Amino acid sequence: MTELKLLALDTDDLGVISAHMQDAVFKVGDVHWSPAERNFALAGNRFVWETAVRKRKGFERRRSALVFKRVEAVRSTGIDRNNRDEVLSLLAVTFTQKGEGPEGTVELVLAGNATIALDVECIEVALADVGGAWETASKPRHP
Repeated sequence: MTELKLLALDTDDLGVISAHMQDAVFKVGDVHWSPAERNFALAGNRFVWETAVRKRKGFERRRSALVFKRVEAVRSTGIDRNNRDEVLSLLAVTFTQKGEGPEGTVELVLAGNATIALDVECIEVALADVGGAWETASKPRHP
């Protein structure tokens, strides 16, 4: 399996990134917001869905970086930002357009009714695998 590198510039692209990041897990301490650079980034362990369809056992996870650019503000609910070791599970990445222009809100929907909302000038998101893969016996399941 080759390393994944994706760029999203519209809602269709963002849907592809959301699918690849579904069930990624990351710690609160692996989230970084830089107001001066207008970047929001997280490093997580994504479940490799693109190979899971073909396998019955022996699934993979990969260390990945997800970077949002042109971020104007960040809000969160259901997260203790002081607990840097808290593990969060990403369910989906969505976008709600504001008005007629490209600006809007990207929402990272997390398990446990938690969310991270990013007010963005436009959609500009990069996803890249940054480390090797490792095997995991379990495949995420949703009710």
